[in-house]
Amino acid sequence: MVALVLVRGSWVCACVELLSREMWPRQEESFKVAQDEAGRWMPVWLTLERKMGWKRKEPAHFSTAAATFCLPTSSAAGSTFFSQENLQAQVSLMVCSALRRVAHAHICLVRRASHVCRGHQHRAWGSRPAASDVAARGAPGSVLELLGKSYLQDDHTNLTQKVLSKVGRNLHNQRHHPLWLIKERVKEHFYKQYVGRFGTPLFSVYDNLSPVVTTWQNFDSLLIPADHPSRKKGDNYYLNRTHMLRAHTSAHQWDLLHAGLDAFLVVGDVYRRDQIDCQHYPVFHQLEGVRLFSKHELFAGVKDGESLQLFEHGSRSAHKQETHSMEAMKLVEFDLKQTLSRLVAHLFGDAGAQDRIGWAFGLGLERLAMILYDIPDIRLFWSEDDRFLKQFRLSDINQKVKFQPLSKYPALTNDISFWLPTENYAENDFYDLVRTVGGDLVEKVDLIDKFEHPKTHRTSHCYRITYRHMERTLSQREVSHIHQDIQAAVVRQLGVEGRF
Repeated sequence: MVALVLVRGSWVCACVELLSREMWPRQEESFKVAQDEAGRWMPVWLTLERKMGWKRKEPAHFSTAAATFCLPTSSAAGSTFFSQENLQAQVSLMVCSALRRVAHAHICLVRRASHVCRGHQHRAWGSRPAASDVAARGAPGSVLELLGKSYLQDDHTNLTQKVLSKVGRNLHNQRHHPLWLIKERVKEHFYKQYVGRFGTPLFSVYDNLSPVVTTWQNFDSLLIPADHPSRKKGDNYYLNRTHMLRAHTSAHQWDLLHAGLDAFLVVGDVYRRDQIDCQHYPVFHQLEGVRLFSKHELFAGVKDGESLQLFEHGSRSAHKQETHSMEAMKLVEFDLKQTLSRLVAHLFGDAGAQDRIGWAFGLGLERLAMILYDIPDIRLFWSEDDRFLKQFRLSDINQKVKFQPLSKYPALTNDISFWLPTENYAENDFYDLVRTVGGDLVEKVDLIDKFEHPKTHRTSHCYRITYRHMERTLSQREVSHIHQDIQAAVVRQLGVEGRF
């Protein structure tokens, strides 16, 4: 909706009323309208400034309902002439274009979501996957469809159907889920504690950015070297050599900073291949905060602050990078500590910029929720058991609640041992395979023995796999079937020689 407010001389003030986050479809396209010169989609307010020559009167945040802009009514200085009559038409065209993009994306996602729901989402807790579910990877050249887009698979593809079934679940956006409660409490804190000059929240929040990112976004934009071990296939989920499931929400920092934002929170699901225990899961949720300061903002309250500098050509030390001044580093460090201290007190009680400097932090929502609500096992966050979910249907998000454990069903353990191949064995490959075949029946996997043959120098690993159903007692017979499937899969897919 566009409303003309008033005319003052050569300026027209227009208020562009945006749909609230609750009504707007929760897709990345919801705040993209036009592309910049590099082909990146820009937020609505940045589009109005860059493409149409409008000047923003007050900070526009996606958490607020309206953003006010000033725009020229004459063609002076090369600006486009806007009459009162065509102003509304111009903006209406822009907003309608955005709505068409959102509707198209929404249809694609609904189609994809319906497919996922039929195949995976309503599968009973811990049930065994079908044979076709063991691995999602296809032959190089085949196509993988995810969230309405197609990706050509290659020799880097290592996604499993188990992980793919979690994409799009967005637990942090499901009302009254414990992860949603944590997210909402953090948002409430930042909205109340950090307010801009015009009374609007200083921090904007992005909680539905696509988890599919480019490797450039995930690594290069953060200056992670090409040979850094964090890029290994053994630690990440790749769609192909150029696209992956984000390993951290920091993958979006570059895009948001270059969209002109200097204070924002990003919340989303992230994906990492890891060990198996009650604290680790291949999918978890991060909340990240970023804040940038100009020289004026950082030194405004410092005596003789006008003589201080953000940057210098110094030397790197344990306390700062070579480009930052010690004064700036100390102030930013203090501000970050204060920010985190206030956030912790709120939750638990009292128990890339050229001419700016800032801080960033990242928090795991699962770890916070496990501590705050006494949730003992990370697998519970994916439970659809109403005995778990109903405990977090609170009238007030700040209401104190402690998880009341479901009945503790007995665990069953089985060991598996094998000779490792001479090369290309990664322990995370084994953990990923066990998760894929055993599903959420696997509580943890421990490496209990490691042996090197004195003559052949071959290495043998022995793992103990603990099985436990969260909602019923398992029988040794059904566990044996699953364990045999794991034994067969590890020989077939990892090239090991079984000792069973």
